[in-house]
Amino acid sequence: MATMEQALRLVQLLEAELLQRSRGITRHDAYYRGEHPLKFASDEFAKFHGDRYKDFSDNWVQVVADSPVERMTVTGFQASGQTKADEDLWKVWQVNGLDADSQLGFLGSVIHGRSFLLVWGDPRNPDMPVVTFEDASQCVIGYEPGSRRERRAALKRWQDGDSDFATLFLPDEVWKFSRPRLLQNGAQSPQMTDVDEELKRWAPREMGDEPNPQINPMGVVPMVELPNKPVLAGDPISDVHGVIAMQDAINLLWAQLFTASDYASFPQRVIMGAERPVIPKLNSEGEVIGTQPVDIEKFAVDRVMMFNGKDVRIGEWQAANLAMYTGLIEVAVGHLAAQTRTPQHYLVGKMANLAEGALLAAETGLVKRTEEKHIWSGQGLREGARLIALARGEDDKAEALRSGRVLWKDAESRSHAQLADALLKLKQLGFPFEWLALRYGLTPTEVADVVAMRMQELEADPVTELTRQLGGVPSPAGTVPPAQDEPGEGEEPAE
Repeated sequence: MATMEQALRLVQLLEAELLQRSRGITRHDAYYRGEHPLKFASDEFAKFHGDRYKDFSDNWVQVVADSPVERMTVTGFQASGQTKADEDLWKVWQVNGLDADSQLGFLGSVIHGRSFLLVWGDPRNPDMPVVTFEDASQCVIGYEPGSRRERRAALKRWQDGDSDFATLFLPDEVWKFSRPRLLQNGAQSPQMTDVDEELKRWAPREMGDEPNPQINPMGVVPMVELPNKPVLAGDPISDVHGVIAMQDAINLLWAQLFTASDYASFPQRVIMGAERPVIPKLNSEGEVIGTQPVDIEKFAVDRVMMFNGKDVRIGEWQAANLAMYTGLIEVAVGHLAAQTRTPQHYLVGKMANLAEGALLAAETGLVKRTEEKHIWSGQGLREGARLIALARGEDDKAEALRSGRVLWKDAESRSHAQLADALLKLKQLGFPFEWLALRYGLTPTEVADVVAMRMQELEADPVTELTRQLGGVPSPAGTVPPAQDEPGEGEEPAE
């Protein structure tokens, strides 16, 4: 059991780590949303055109981040030693809306490098724990020294109204704190600074009849991390981080293209060897009192201009080659595709009459990238399934889930005809129907429904159903197959 001083010290340390991560999290989130500052521009270009393009972005970051997430779909959990997915775990998954929220968690992991899964029991319904995916900007886990899996403590910190809230999760207890949220600006007197420092300190939250701290009956920290691309030493890597530099370059190229199209997209003509034309300037009595320049804009509207002088000539330079910019942009987008293993047809948007095999080959990199994320996120999800079993008081199931597995929908996209043909060949090799149904993309619950429907069909017409399953053709109803001739005396039965 931790003391108040120890709990507050842990909150301060974990909050400091959370604040250190917040800068990268905020930047990655802004780029995903398309909020890109104009970079790499010269001072002169930024001075004259920076405000013009400050709200423009050709957002490829979002495409890169979304492409693997749309192929990350959990279909169930299977404990060690079991041949079927666990129905109770899937019910908890569905009731908590995690078929939708899991997509938010996976997307957060891809963008920020990590996301979190929090499990806590509901005293009103002990069989239905509360399970939520949490954002990297609000949660942090402290691990045991030298370990990447043994969790020592976890903190969730968030803001609501004019208050900050924090919940500290330890293996044996949970602490809840709060403090006022300060929004003061400008210089303050030393006295008010001392008051603010005092207010910024965390204090135990008033919980009414609920104890604070309270016992953690699960015996482990009930929060797990879902890393995106973990490394042996250092923080997980965001898929967005490596895209930002090329995204800035693409935005600059577009800004320069737009500027060139505005100023130099048409042939330009210049008149040389002539003075600017002037017209007489008259007073109210019609007397010439001087000259004034001709309004050039009037000439542009009338499309007529006259010049005097023997050395007058007209020169011309060609329009700017805007295709040069679009070619560079296509090269930059191609680099993004190669670096992030995103299919070219996801980014370029040009589709030709490609064979199905060519499209599958083009998506191989994305499929492998997604399957890697299945492994990284699957470890956290498997531990989350164990936490659900612990919250339900099912210790034996929790132990079996430690070596269980997460069931995922196939990351590779195939046509129905190609998939059905492959499954039919696997059936001929002897693979069972339920395994084939899972490969088809059905969830374990849907597989159970299909099996029940097959049993109903078998009970209704067993002969026809069995004949169909064996690949034969049933005899017409009401007909009797012809009887074979009896062998004569002394004859051997026909083989």
